[in-house]
Amino acid sequence: MWDWVRQLAEWSREDAPFAVATVTACQGSAPAEPGAKLLVRGDGTFHGTVGGGHLEQLVLADARACLEKGEARTYRYPLGAKLGQCCGGVVDVFVELVNHGPRLYLFGAGHVGQALCRTLEGTPFRIHLVDERPEWLNGERIPASVVRHDEPWDAFASRASWDARRTYVAVMTHRHDLDQDIIAYAVEKPARYLGLIGSRTKWARFRQRLEARGVATRNIDRVHCPMGVPIGGKSPQEVAVSIAAGLLQVHHGLNVDTHSGESLPEQPRVRGVSGE
Repeated sequence: MWDWVRQLAEWSREDAPFAVATVTACQGSAPAEPGAKLLVRGDGTFHGTVGGGHLEQLVLADARACLEKGEARTYRYPLGAKLGQCCGGVVDVFVELVNHGPRLYLFGAGHVGQALCRTLEGTPFRIHLVDERPEWLNGERIPASVVRHDEPWDAFASRASWDARRTYVAVMTHRHDLDQDIIAYAVEKPARYLGLIGSRTKWARFRQRLEARGVATRNIDRVHCPMGVPIGGKSPQEVAVSIAAGLLQVHHGLNVDTHSGESLPEQPRVRGVSGE
């Protein structure tokens, strides 16, 4: 018997989005029973069955459509000649999404980074925290739900999944040169949000250097610096609240332009803010 629970757990750990199609009801003669499941990835890879045949092909296609649109929904399939079936019954299938929420690639486990992890706890964001300093990465106040990566930033970035709808990036390492290298890499990747901690003066310098490297203006303009929304206050927790609010605004589709940094607090790189 197919162990869908084990397969679900395995795919969930991989952090790639997939759909779970579950037969919720059957009327009359049908090739599946309520509770039958299909686990479906965007590339068409699947596990399980809802009875095979043309019905299963339709469920696979609809599950992939749900992944593409980022929404769950219920489908009803009358098993008549139109579906190439002669059963005459009706099958209802509910398609839900797993690992389809926003993921934040957070570079830097300093004071603000740790506070941001705590602030985003309980929100749709799944956080990947990247820092090769174990004494910071293993901070006791970082929520257990955060995925920690004790490795150089480029090792993580080279194998990470970059997606224009799901990927968010926040850069706040303990060194300006690392920040610049990460931003220079990230602006060439698909992502819904790219943020850099720091002052407007810092961003002006980074912008000049990116332009000198030949980075396209349209890519440079994607970077939010300073990050967040204007709430006042410069403590690590206050800065984290500001950044979290900005991320949630973008996720929920609010048309807020934070690229200019106007009215936002400066985010200087000082001890107690960045983790230096």
